[in-house]
Amino acid sequence: MVVLCLEGMVIIMDEKKTIFSGIQPSGDLTLGSYLGAIKNWVELADEYECFYCIVDMHAITVRQEPQLLRKRTLAQLAQYIACGLDPEKNTIFIQSHVPAHAELAWVLSCYTVFGGLSRMSQVKDESAKNADNINAGLFTYPSLMAADILLYQADLVPVGSDQKQHVELARDVAGRFNGVYGDVFTMPEVFIPKVGARIMSLTSPENKMSKSDKDPGGCIYIMQKPEEIMRSFKRAVTDSETCVRYAPDTKPGVSNLMSIYSVASGKSFSEIEAEFEGRGYGDFKLAVGESVVELLRPIREEAERILADKAYIESVYKTGAQRASYVAEKTLRKVYKKVGFVQK
Repeated sequence: MVVLCLEGMVIIMDEKKTIFSGIQPSGDLTLGSYLGAIKNWVELADEYECFYCIVDMHAITVRQEPQLLRKRTLAQLAQYIACGLDPEKNTIFIQSHVPAHAELAWVLSCYTVFGGLSRMSQVKDESAKNADNINAGLFTYPSLMAADILLYQADLVPVGSDQKQHVELARDVAGRFNGVYGDVFTMPEVFIPKVGARIMSLTSPENKMSKSDKDPGGCIYIMQKPEEIMRSFKRAVTDSETCVRYAPDTKPGVSNLMSIYSVASGKSFSEIEAEFEGRGYGDFKLAVGESVVELLRPIREEAERILADKAYIESVYKTGAQRASYVAEKTLRKVYKKVGFVQK
């Protein structure tokens, strides 16, 4: 058990394995991200020491509107709390509030080989999307990501398949540094948490629901108004069979709606099929939309309440930064001593 004393507060942190996740403040969370991942993160705090970092420093590798970036950062923080991530059980903080991230990133950039950065697929992807702003940050941000992970001696990093490269690079950097200076960093592992329903686009059910969907009607956001949610479900793709039956290979649109309805209502696929036997898709889509509206209503209302309580949300991110800084600075001091910097 570790006891932290921060400005009169006593915070007890159990010795559990540590999970770190960095989340870009890209706006409202989608129904897919909530049902597929975040809903299940809530339970992790009972078994792991969880650090959830809103990585605003990563966000500026692409030009941002300052006021909008601030708004999105706070909105995302509020939405995570509203989704059930208890700030008393999880350390939730803003990356730029913990200077150790930038400080360790510089040190680690001196232990990150040029070839490793050149092979990062996301660097190529982001450069292609932002041809008018191919900056050094796009190239070196994997070193910052490695710093994010290694600062907290993270044992586990929950990532999708497209992010595994970054954990591998963090392991390479940690191994190179440890090889020179001894066991300084914990070697992080990719963590595949329990995954909820895989939610697909409402208009292109062969693709995962994403805020980058070309058709805005294909994605549902947890902060959307009920009438907008209903409109999207009424336009959802089905098929010509007019039979509510779960068959992902032959009926992807209907099967996707069934998955959503199952999670929102708690009903099994067989119960859903029986409920809509002999009824048209119009009734089915209406029921799915209404169930999602009621599922998201308390989350949206709670997020709005949190955002309106400026004192509370400020206390959350300040306390989170204090907790994170305690752990991060301990690692940074050790690194600075190892590389030969004079102690302050």
